[in-house]
Amino acid sequence: MINLGVLISGSGTNLQAIIDAISEGSLEARIALVVSSKADAYGLERAQRAGIATLALTKEDYADPLAADERIAQALRDAHVDYVAMAGYMRLVREPLLEAFHQKIINLHPALLPSFAGAHGIADAFASGVKLAGVTIHFANEVYDRGPIIAQQAVSVAEDDTLESLEEKVHAVEHELYPRVLQLIAQGRVSIGEDGKAHIRQR
Repeated sequence: MINLGVLISGSGTNLQAIIDAISEGSLEARIALVVSSKADAYGLERAQRAGIATLALTKEDYADPLAADERIAQALRDAHVDYVAMAGYMRLVREPLLEAFHQKIINLHPALLPSFAGAHGIADAFASGVKLAGVTIHFANEVYDRGPIIAQQAVSVAEDDTLESLEEKVHAVEHELYPRVLQLIAQGRVSIGEDGKAHIRQR
C-alpha cells in the first residue's frame, strides 16, 4: 500500500480512473491529497466526492513557480505522500518538488515519447498523419516530458479517425494503463537503474 498525491489541472478523468482502481481493489494505494493548479478544475469535485483532501492553487500562486512548488511539496509531505502521480497536470515540476520526491514523481503523457512532447500530444500526432499514437508513463524530471520511460502503449490511428475519436481512444488507454503502472510501483517493482532507465522487475 502506498500513499499517492495526485496533481491535476482539469476534468480529472485519470484521477477518476485511479480512484476507481483503488475502489475495485486492483490498485493497492490510497490517495492522500489531490492538488490542482486551477481552483475551478472539475477534478477537485471528483476528489471531494471520494472524500479525498484537496489543495487548489491559482494563477497568481504560480507567479513565483518555485514558491508554488515548495507549497505543494510541503502539503504532500504533510499528507505523508510516498509517490506523486501527475494526471493532466499542466505545469512543469521544479526543484522543490523534484528534490522532495526524488525519482518518485510519475507523469502521464498522451503520445509515444520522445515523439510529440508538450501540451498537445494527441493533436500533434493526429496532425502529423502518423499511424500510431499512444500513451507514455514516465518519471518526471527537470526536462519537460523527458524522464525515464516506465511504460508505453500504442494506439492505432484509423483512416476514418477524427481528432475527437482519437482522443477518446487514447484516453481509454490512459485510464487502463496508468492504474496498472501505479500498481507495479505499489508492489515495489519499478526502479531507475544505474543506466538512468526505468526498469520493471518481474515477479
